[in-house]
Amino acid sequence: MLTVTVACVGKLKEAYWRDACAEYQKRLSAFCRLQIVEVAEERLPDDPSAAQIASAIDAEGQRLLFRIPSGAAMVALCIEGKEMPSEALSHRLSQWTVDGVSHVAFVIGGSFGLSDAVKREARLRLSFSPMTFPHQLARILVLEQVYRAFHIASGGKYHK
Repeated sequence: MLTVTVACVGKLKEAYWRDACAEYQKRLSAFCRLQIVEVAEERLPDDPSAAQIASAIDAEGQRLLFRIPSGAAMVALCIEGKEMPSEALSHRLSQWTVDGVSHVAFVIGGSFGLSDAVKREARLRLSFSPMTFPHQLARILVLEQVYRAFHIASGGKYHK
């Protein structure tokens, strides 16, 4: 069974995000072993400089990389990533498992983005849209799309 890790910066503070995450965790348990990994968000002043932001992104990226298991196929969620339909993501995940990948890690940066170090290590850079979303919502979007991908691969009726 495939292991899927969703590694993110920060915690889900609002109950509605936690509830949505818990629902997808429950649904995904039929298809994969799911791990949610949260790393600490860097504290920044109210009006951070570009250097402070860059330093925070790098520190968060190092914490994320430390928590990704060796050999996992990493997917970096970033605005400059490739957009793809759900069917293509499903096919990609299925192909990786055929190729012997047993662990896929989706990596979500903090509110200022994802470090270049994480992006360089990623097997796929993925963007859900050119729009900007809160990183808490990005976690739910990842979980939903992974759930949808499994349903597409299994011929389920969830994806219409």
